[in-house]
Amino acid sequence: MATTTTTAPTTETTSIRAPRASRPGNLRKHIALIAFAVLMVYPLVWMVVSSFKPGNLVLSQPGLIPSEVTLENYRNGWGALGEPFSLFFANSLFLTVGSIVGNLFSCSLAAYALARLDFRGRRIYFGITLASVMLPMHVLVVPQYIFFSQLDLLNTYFPLLIPKFLATDAFFIFLMVQFIRTIPRELDQAAAIDGAGPFRTFWFVILPLMKPALVTTTIFTFIWTWNDFFTPLIYLTSVEVYTVPVALNTMVNAETQSGVGALFAMSLLSLAPILVFFAVAQKYLIRGIATTGLK
Repeated sequence: MATTTTTAPTTETTSIRAPRASRPGNLRKHIALIAFAVLMVYPLVWMVVSSFKPGNLVLSQPGLIPSEVTLENYRNGWGALGEPFSLFFANSLFLTVGSIVGNLFSCSLAAYALARLDFRGRRIYFGITLASVMLPMHVLVVPQYIFFSQLDLLNTYFPLLIPKFLATDAFFIFLMVQFIRTIPRELDQAAAIDGAGPFRTFWFVILPLMKPALVTTTIFTFIWTWNDFFTPLIYLTSVEVYTVPVALNTMVNAETQSGVGALFAMSLLSLAPILVFFAVAQKYLIRGIATTGLK
């Protein structure tokens, strides 16, 4: 009895003190994470504050507490290029929606063919698809530009949208192939017994089950297309067809130091669709990545 009463308090004391010993380490980790978060958020906060400063005070008073607040930057930036900035938002939205539709249509069909259909050279085609992921996009810029120039399609959205409908984004093909391979083949066999061909099997059986992969493709396509600057800069030359990133770049070249505030104001507005879209679709993005074998 005496032995039992002396051992129990020792075990209980050890189990209680163990979490306390790790508290200094956790505190240091939290402090480091908070400091890192502040470091990352500071440029965004500074841009928000600067967008409400008069243009001549943006660089002369770089602090976070403005001495004067104004909305003049938003009024000046909205029509700085001779066109309302809503036009550039509409152009980016049109291009983004078209790219999403193209990727969902073409990449899902290509992924289904590579994952389910048996044809000669399927592994070779899949290998070429994976190899194209490793190929820098800048290697293809010159031949693509010459090709679309000969078709007289420059300064239009066709060079930006046509590749999306031809399954040129190999990353999304690989994403969907990995997801389709997790779907039991017994579903395909049951559809074949009912008389469904490959396309009907894809449309009525496989495609409804691909929702996580399709949502992930939609999210990435939206973010990448909306923020894409290099490709529209090459093919678009008229202000009327500019996207938001190209319009912002034109403002950088056109504005002087007094117009930096207008640039910040329009940059802040251009971030709003991305932030709203990501906030709404964040849970679908995490779920889609987790269910497509990329975790």
